[in-house]
Amino acid sequence: MPELRVIVDTSLHEYFHDSVHSALSRQQVQAQPETASYLVNLLISFLRTERLYEPGEDGPAFRPLALRYADTLQGLSPELRARALRGLGDVALFVAGVFAESFNRKLIDVDYYAAMGGSAYARLADALRASESGRAFSELFEELAAKFTDFADVLGEVAEHPEVRQHRDVLRLYERWLKTGSRRAAARLRALGIEPSPGASRSTH
Repeated sequence: MPELRVIVDTSLHEYFHDSVHSALSRQQVQAQPETASYLVNLLISFLRTERLYEPGEDGPAFRPLALRYADTLQGLSPELRARALRGLGDVALFVAGVFAESFNRKLIDVDYYAAMGGSAYARLADALRASESGRAFSELFEELAAKFTDFADVLGEVAEHPEVRQHRDVLRLYERWLKTGSRRAAARLRALGIEPSPGASRSTH
């Protein structure tokens, strides 16, 4: 089966760099250079399948936000907990920005993603601030936490890029399967190389 993967090249990086900075300017959102670069890299990285879909016995599957949150509560090492917090914040920010217009059709709204993602980034900033090696990055995640909704709006403006729209449509298809259990949606996902995960409970999405 074909793998859902986008090849990222220099021109795409330049496109997102210009688009993010233009959106920040138009929306009058102030951001440190490191934070703006983080947003650019976030968009590019999520065009790679493995950032949203995790490997499983039956193939790649989307992991609901609530399960990612549970990872941050486990008895992990500081390094693994920091990675889980960052992953949660990144997924929440990407979904809240790129899928913002779909929230009016769901019980879970953008405020939920902002609260989850913002909290994850804030906790990560606190953890890094307490570490000598991570102190330099604490301000980055602190700004992401404080301006989560503003940055989500910036990503939403940039999300009109064709590659982002394509990826967004696939994730919507997966969300439809989670909600309805549609066999047609499952078949379409498998045709794209994405295996619907039987362990992804609809109640936790």
